[in-house]
Amino acid sequence: MPTYVYKAKEAGCGLCRDTFERKQSMNDPPLERCPECGGPVERVICAPFLRTGRSDKSVLADDNLKKHGFTKLINEGGGKYRKTW
Repeated sequence: MPTYVYKAKEAGCGLCRDTFERKQSMNDPPLERCPECGGPVERVICAPFLRTGRSDKSVLADDNLKKHGFTKLINEGGGKYRKTW
């Protein structure tokens, strides 16, 4: 079931003032009113969340980070850090 993002068309309550999310079926009509204050809302177009097939562990692995130009620092205590690569 997809997650849709909504925001208030006018000044809204604490829920709809910025944005809020709702899981809805693709067959459900878009929300027209905020569930809390009843004010008018509109659906916001945003980028979908896509999985790349790579786990977070492999993305954050030392070799992958080094390959993409990141620097690794190790905390040695007392506010001192040592650069490892």
